[in-house]
Amino acid sequence: MNSLQRAAGSLQGVVARIAAVMRRIVGVPDYDAYVQHLRLHHPETKPATRNEFLRQCWDDKYTRPGNRCC
Repeated sequence: MNSLQRAAGSLQGVVARIAAVMRRIVGVPDYDAYVQHLRLHHPETKPATRNEFLRQCWDDKYTRPGNRCC
């Protein structure tokens, strides 16, 4: 692997981390992080489907009082 390929790979990693932070800031749920967390910390638990996960996140966001800033 030459230095240009390493730099491109490093840049892609930085961009992916920035995108993940931005999604958290604006409140977009991260399904992949959810699945990875379950596999690492709760291997006996079957993850929800992407649609189930998103539905639960939106329900939590809009139906739980005190769960948001405004």
